[in-house]
Amino acid sequence: MYLLDTNIFLEIMLARSRKNACIRFLSLLKEGKETGIVTDFSIYSVMVIMSGFARLEQLKTFLTSLSAYKGLSIYSATLSDKVRAADLCLDKKLDIDDSIQYSAALSCSAKAIVSFDKHFDGLKVPRVEPQAMLS
Repeated sequence: MYLLDTNIFLEIMLARSRKNACIRFLSLLKEGKETGIVTDFSIYSVMVIMSGFARLEQLKTFLTSLSAYKGLSIYSATLSDKVRAADLCLDKKLDIDDSIQYSAALSCSAKAIVSFDKHFDGLKVPRVEPQAMLS
């Protein structure tokens, strides 16, 4: 099971350069060929960013599509996750966004964090990019 970082979804929604690899990776989750989690924090982050870009129709499509993924679950960060995230900010020098994601990955025993964010490099839970997940 993999933890998906916010930037995987934003890459597609904002039509960035690595969107095709993200689409292909997400299709594995949609079909149930891979399993992953997305945190409620990531979903809120996408909501804030997309509303800031005034892309509310695209946001609505994103939110309604989440239930169609056979291999994707939503993880609600616990209070313990959030406390650990504060500790990780101090210990690992991560910002609070990355710390919440990393704390959730630890709680769920994720194999890896699927992300383009190099702040996750060198941690106990490894970071992989979507293209590395494709065969």
